[in-house]
Amino acid sequence: MTKLLIIDDERAILEVLDIFLTSEGYEVITAENGKEGLEIFEKEGGGINLVITDIKMPEIEGLEVLRRIKAIDKDTEVIVVTGHGDMDSAIESLKYGASDFINKPVRFEALLLALERAKQKIAMSSQLKDYTKNLEQKIEERTLELRQAQEELMESERLATIGETVAGLAHYIKNILTGLRGGMYMVDVGMAKGKARMQQDGWGMVRRNIEKVSDLVLDLLKYSKERLPEPTVCSPNKIVLEGVELMREKAGQHGVKLSTDLDPNLKEALLDQDGINDVLLNLISNAIDACLYDIDTSKVWEVKVKTRLESDAGSGEVILFQVIDNGAGMTDEVKAKLFTRFFSTKAGRGTGLGLLITQKIVNEQGGEVSVESEVGQGTTFSVRFNRYMQKS
Repeated sequence: MTKLLIIDDERAILEVLDIFLTSEGYEVITAENGKEGLEIFEKEGGGINLVITDIKMPEIEGLEVLRRIKAIDKDTEVIVVTGHGDMDSAIESLKYGASDFINKPVRFEALLLALERAKQKIAMSSQLKDYTKNLEQKIEERTLELRQAQEELMESERLATIGETVAGLAHYIKNILTGLRGGMYMVDVGMAKGKARMQQDGWGMVRRNIEKVSDLVLDLLKYSKERLPEPTVCSPNKIVLEGVELMREKAGQHGVKLSTDLDPNLKEALLDQDGINDVLLNLISNAIDACLYDIDTSKVWEVKVKTRLESDAGSGEVILFQVIDNGAGMTDEVKAKLFTRFFSTKAGRGTGLGLLITQKIVNEQGGEVSVESEVGQGTTFSVRFNRYMQKS
């Protein structure tokens, strides 16, 4: 049975509506003024979802009753009763959220029709709530399923990464072991036959492969270890000069010219000096190697390290480091694999972790690294950092 509250300051109207609507199957509650009606509504605590109220009443008028009821429960449907010629109040009541309005004297047919429309609105609102609730529940369920699927995917990727890493390590270590065995064999044969040159060559092979093991271990430690950047006030140009000086001997041994193009406007910055130094040393070493693998021996090979101070609308001032070589260059296929585990362009000489370590360091510092390359023309690696790195 639908509970209905009728508010009217005319007792006779209340009694007539009470009798009529009770006979129509409603549970009717009456109130003789707005104050009493609001008290009853609040006391029922949501048990009433249909209200009929007169507009013109002493103390608290119908519009105020409507406003307060809607403030308590916006889903309660309120029908207002107005006198003839009071169309402005009727229109005003619709603005406040009234379900309908009817004129005095009240015609039962019109009242029943207004109540039926109000009940339909209540039913639709209830269905919408149920649908919304079910939709939220379904979204929550799907979100949970998606989260579980993501976790399973991450676990699968983690296992795949472990498998890929183990496979890459096994292949690389196998090559090292082959080199070590070859070197040991040459040393043994050289000693047995008294061939000093063979012993020297064999020991050279052993020594080179021991260095490979050392490089692999160091690279694995750098790649696996979590490191928080430690930004300090430093000179980016000075970092470049120190890195170039460290690589000058290697470049000279292979006939590669090593030069700089430093931005004079680039003064002090707040950067992780050690991290950037590792990045530049790795990129410069790779650039020198790229020249060694170039089949065009007519070139004067050169590696240039540049710095520039750039402006960025979102990040403020940005420092650009570039390592440019005119060596062998890379195909698009090779560029796509550069940051893949154990991928190397050095024909077994590299661990395949160098650029991964570079990318890791750059990402840890909130920077970005990119590459441009053309076969036979050379390669440019660009690394950008905010000039004033945020301290952790």
